[in-house]
Amino acid sequence: GPFGTPGTMAFAAARAWRRVGVSSVPWPFAAAQATARFKRTTTTADAGVRGKSTSLWSQAEPLHVNTPMIDSVSLEAAVGQPVLLKMDSCQPSGSFKIRGIGNLVQKAVRGGATTIVSSSGGNAGLAAAYAARKLGLKATVVVPESTPPLARSRIAQQGANVLVQGTVWDEADVFARQLVEDQGSVCAYVHPFDHEDIWEGHASLIHELKDQMDTQPAAVVVSVGGGGLLCGVVQGLKEVGWNDVPVVAVETIGAASFHQSVAAGSLITLPDITSLAKTLGAKTVAAQTLECYASHPVLSGVVSDKQAVEACRRFLDEHCVLVEPSCSASLAALYTSEFLPDVGFTATEGPIVAIVCGGAGVTSELLVGWERQVGIHTEH
Repeated sequence: GPFGTPGTMAFAAARAWRRVGVSSVPWPFAAAQATARFKRTTTTADAGVRGKSTSLWSQAEPLHVNTPMIDSVSLEAAVGQPVLLKMDSCQPSGSFKIRGIGNLVQKAVRGGATTIVSSSGGNAGLAAAYAARKLGLKATVVVPESTPPLARSRIAQQGANVLVQGTVWDEADVFARQLVEDQGSVCAYVHPFDHEDIWEGHASLIHELKDQMDTQPAAVVVSVGGGGLLCGVVQGLKEVGWNDVPVVAVETIGAASFHQSVAAGSLITLPDITSLAKTLGAKTVAAQTLECYASHPVLSGVVSDKQAVEACRRFLDEHCVLVEPSCSASLAALYTSEFLPDVGFTATEGPIVAIVCGGAGVTSELLVGWERQVGIHTEH
């Protein structure tokens, strides 16, 4: 439209507040998110049948939305150079996952799929369920026992059948693959992170950054679980010509399968996931992550669960946004003064971009519980 997208308007507003000397403003982007959802949601009420979802979603139109980018004065103070936040927590499924999974599911529909089966620790399943509802598909999402009841409930609210299998995601995935084999060719398997269509979808995030920024970033900071976001970000950086922009890949101790694979020089499988950041819990990352590490500057590091949870609270207090520890791992890297030097990052011109990847499996009550679990005693 003539006034720009919600994301560009929100970014312009944030920059305007800074220019007039306002250092802290109420969080305005829920309105941008709601506007994006409203404009991109079609119901059969338009055709005279009120209140039921329709599958008349344009296959040419992506299921994700363009998300705002804002600057963070608090993180700039912590890091010592400008920091921009790419707010993919504003996606309709609550996380960046809809970019890649939406792309994969849309391609599966064009290939004749009428039902999908996904395995997930939470957020990928929610994205798959959302995509299926928008496209009029039946969906089954297999989650492990470690997936919190809140995440299971939100997946079910999207209309998917939720099955619990195994103690970790890897075991749930084996069961999901068997379901796909049993159902035949009309059923598409939706992997949560290891597929080229997922990486292609996640690469859209970098293309948006290119349109939103006046200069290339000094680095892009991402949380790593199975590695789908990392693969998509590296692909996107190459596609826009930012071949020398390093990616800082952050995991929590107890879920650091990529970090350990980098150290070993080959894929390793963790014996178990012991981090409370369960949605980072893939015992083995995608093999493509090591290809990314070999072909692009990627700096790998880890933070503790306590640092991740502290970052959840601090980010909530400073930006009025509640995220999971799986998302705040990347934020913790910036809040921790020694992290970037320790992984080999050298400050250059341009802002650091942190991808706020979101996560729907979080409430204020859960945050308080995590704080107690890691030994943080607060008055909240």
